[in-house]
Amino acid sequence: KIKIEVVVDDKDCPAVIDTICGAARTGEIGDGMIFVLPVEQLYRVRTGERDEAVLSRIDKPEPAKA
Repeated sequence: KIKIEVVVDDKDCPAVIDTICGAARTGEIGDGMIFVLPVEQLYRVRTGERDEAVLSRIDKPEPAKA
């Protein structure tokens, strides 16, 4: 079994659901379920960003230290 947790902006939710269903559907028992839940607040611990700012920016990996 695999569990995937994803947080997306409300406007992206239908597309994400369609993508997951399209990739996961085999037509057999056990294809899975998708739960859509509200997220009240969102914080990025490292930067202190909150809510929309967390979702609006894509993290770029930090360069490897020599």
